[in-house]
Amino acid sequence: MNEPQPGPDPAAGPPQLPGPYLAPGPYAGGTAWPAGPPQPQPPPHPAARPQWPYAGPYAGPYPGPYPGPYPWGPPPRARWDVPPPPGTRYDRLARTPSHRWWRPIAGTLAIIVAFLALSIAAGLVAFIVSLVTGVPMVRSGTRLFADPVVDLGFQLGVIALLLPLVLGAAWLFQRRPPGSLSSVALRLRWRWLGMCLLVALVAVVLGQAVEAVTLMSAGVDPGLRWAGWERFLPAIVVILLLVPFQSAAEEYAYRGWIIQGFGAYLRNPWPAILVGAAAFAASHGYTGWGIVYVFAFGMLMGWLAVRTGGLEAPIALHVTNNVVAFGVVAASGDMGSAMEQGEVPWEALIGSAVQFAVFGVGVLIIARKWAIQTLSR
Repeated sequence: MNEPQPGPDPAAGPPQLPGPYLAPGPYAGGTAWPAGPPQPQPPPHPAARPQWPYAGPYAGPYPGPYPGPYPWGPPPRARWDVPPPPGTRYDRLARTPSHRWWRPIAGTLAIIVAFLALSIAAGLVAFIVSLVTGVPMVRSGTRLFADPVVDLGFQLGVIALLLPLVLGAAWLFQRRPPGSLSSVALRLRWRWLGMCLLVALVAVVLGQAVEAVTLMSAGVDPGLRWAGWERFLPAIVVILLLVPFQSAAEEYAYRGWIIQGFGAYLRNPWPAILVGAAAFAASHGYTGWGIVYVFAFGMLMGWLAVRTGGLEAPIALHVTNNVVAFGVVAASGDMGSAMEQGEVPWEALIGSAVQFAVFGVGVLIIARKWAIQTLSR
C-alpha cells in the first residue's frame, strides 16, 4: 500500500539532476573547477572611450563610420554668390571661381540698358509730377525743371540710380557678393571711410583756397559771394541729401565695375584705371582744361581704389569735392549753373593739384599706419 517515502537527506547537499551534463563545480554542489591558464584579452578599440562608472576596454560609443545621427532633410543649397579666393587684389575681385568670359560683358550691357530705361521712366514721372504740382518744365539743354533746386535734385537722383544697378549686376550676372565692389573686405569699411572724409575735407579746403587765390591773382572771378540764407538753405539740403549717393554711384560704376570688369581678364590694373578715367571724363561736359581735371581725378581715384583695397577713399574725396563745389554755387545763389560744365581756366588746375597731392599722400600715410587691408581673406 501507500508507504511514506523517505525525505531528502539534509547532509547530502542540494539535489542534483542525473545526466551527462553534470560536472563538478561550485554551482553543481561539487568541487570547484581547476583554474586554467590565463586567457589573453583583445585590446580595446583605439576610438573607444571609457565611460563612467565603467572604464573597461569596451566602454564608449560605437567607433563606426557614422559618428552622428543621420541628417534628415534635403542637403544644404549651394550659395549663389561665390566670394573671391583669399589673397585677391581689389581690381581682381570679379575673378571668382564662378567667373566666365561673358559675365562682365553681359552685366555691362544690362547696366546700360537698365539705366536708360530708368532714366526715361524717371523723366515720365517728372512730367507727371510737373502736371500735378504745377512746377514748370523747360526741357532745354541739360535743364529739365525751371526751378534750379528741383532740377538739381532730379539730376542727382537719376545718377544715383546707378548704385543699385551696379550692385545688382555684380550679384546677378557675375555671381559674386555685391560687397566685393566696395572693398576687399566684401563690405564698406565705415571707420576707414570716416577717416578718409576728414582727410578729404582738409584737402578740398586747401585746394579751394589755393584755387581762389590763383584765380584772383590772374584777374578771374572765383565766384565767391553770399546770396542769403533763404536761397542757400533749400539748395544745401538737397545737396547734402543726394550728393553722397550720386558720388558713390559714380565711383561704384567707373572705379568699381569698370576696374574689376577689366581685372577679370587682365592682371595689370593700369589699363582698367585708364579706361575708367576716360569713361568718367567722357560722361562730363567739360572742355579744354576741364577734361584734364576730370581725367586726372579719375586716374587718382582708380589708383587709390587699388592701392587701398576699396572705394572708401575715392568716395570720400568725390563726395567732399562735390558738396563743397555745389555749396559754393548755392551760397552765391546761382543754382541755375550748378550742373553746367564747360571751360575751366588753367589756373584752377593749381588748386586741384594741391587737393590731389594732399589727399593722396595723406590717405597713403594713414593707410600704412592703420595697416588697411588690401587683399581679400
